[in-house]
This record gives sequence, structure tokens and C-alpha cells, in this order.
Amino acid sequence: MEKIKILLVDDEKEFVETLSERIRMREHDSDVALNGEQALKKMDDDLPDVVVLDLKMPGMDGMEVLRRIRKAYPKVQVIMLTGHGSEKDEEEAKKLGAFEYLEKPVEIETLMKKVKKAYKSKFESSMMAATFAEAGEFDTAKEIRDSDEEQDEINKDKKKSK
Repeated sequence: MEKIKILLVDDEKEFVETLSERIRMREHDSDVALNGEQALKKMDDDLPDVVVLDLKMPGMDGMEVLRRIRKAYPKVQVIMLTGHGSEKDEEEAKKLGAFEYLEKPVEIETLMKKVKKAYKSKFESSMMAATFAEAGEFDTAKEIRDSDEEQDEINKDKKKSK
């Protein structure tokens, strides 16, 4: 099984560090950010596969972090994990592109299933391009592939300029 790089973002230090340790025990990479600004900086330095993001944090809240991740890193999947959410928050998070919305407390096995599902979904656009190509829709396949390559180049340029 491939190691998944997970960034955990939560202002509850003890909770997030414990969660990080439990993820590492399952042989995945895990890093911690205690606020939104720190999370975005860590993403600029080392892009994770999946972000598990708290909704309510001082300073930049989870919705704003989600907006910025979707804009700067559209391939990174985000799972919202909150103890203070509502149906309205869930609806907004999904609208902004959250892969999943979970409420605390969450079983580690449930969270890891969602993380693995989010990780696998990163590759859907490549599979979609292949499907269009097989169907003879070469222009559509090329658009999807070009879009992915363009985003990869943007991410590489960002990393180089740091």
C-alpha cells in the first residue's frame, strides 16, 4: 500500500497530535498545523495528498482555508472534521469542494477509510481522460490532461520560487 501524506489542521493541539500519531501507526505520513496560516505555509513547502481540516479555528477559519486550498491546490482533497458544525456548514463546505464532512468524535478507522477514498479520487481525472480517449473523444481527453499538467507546472513553479 502506498503511503498517503496527510496534513492535519486543528487548533486543539493535544487532539491533533494524538490523531497524527495514530495515523503514523497505520504507516502513513502525517504532519500537523495548528491554524490556517500555518497549514497554507506547510502546503507551499510540502504538498500533502489529503488535508483533514477543522472548521472552527481562531484567525482564519476552516472555510477560508478550504477556499484557498481549492484555488491554489485543486488536486489536494480536503476532509472537514469538526465538533461544532451544522447542516449549513456541511452544505457550504461541500459547495466549496470539500471531499467529505465528518463530525468529531470520529473513529480512526472511519477517518482512514475516507482519507484513502479521497486519495484515490485524486487520480480520477487521469482515468477520465483515458476513458474519453478510448471513446474517440481526443479533444476532451487532451483538455483534461492539459489542465492537469498545467496545474502540476503551477505547483512546481510555486515550490521553486520558495
